Amino acid sequence: VQLQASGGGLVQTGGSLRLSCAVSGRTFSNYDMGWFRQAPGKEREFVADIPWSDMTDYADSVKGRFTVSRDNAKNTVYLQMNSLKPEDTAAYYCAVRPSRPLLSGTLIDEYKYWGQGTQVTVSS
Repeated sequence: VQLQASGGGLVQTGGSLRLSCAVSGRTFSNYDMGWFRQAPGKEREFVADIPWSDMTDYADSVKGRFTVSRDNAKNTVYLQMNSLKPEDTAAYYCAVRPSRPLLSGTLIDEYKYWGQGTQVTVSS
């Protein structure tokens, strides 16, 4: 399974970016997808997830500003990021795991495959 993340870049405070993550290779019949980020010197943290059930979840720090969506026909998940802040600066990673309806999507260790990361830099 390969995940290819794209869409990162440099943006000013208040700007927007849309990240994409394309999944290829042998995939699970049903799968959950998550977005995580890691800033320099910090641990990787949960941003958002969209399980097979489409019941999305977000970190408190991005609620109301970020929207996660998926196109199953294209095996692609998106992260629309609006009203960006300097503290959103990080490398953003997408990840996939077999569908686990009863398991929280925030658990980093439960994700089986990871993309290479795409850098988001928000200038003040």
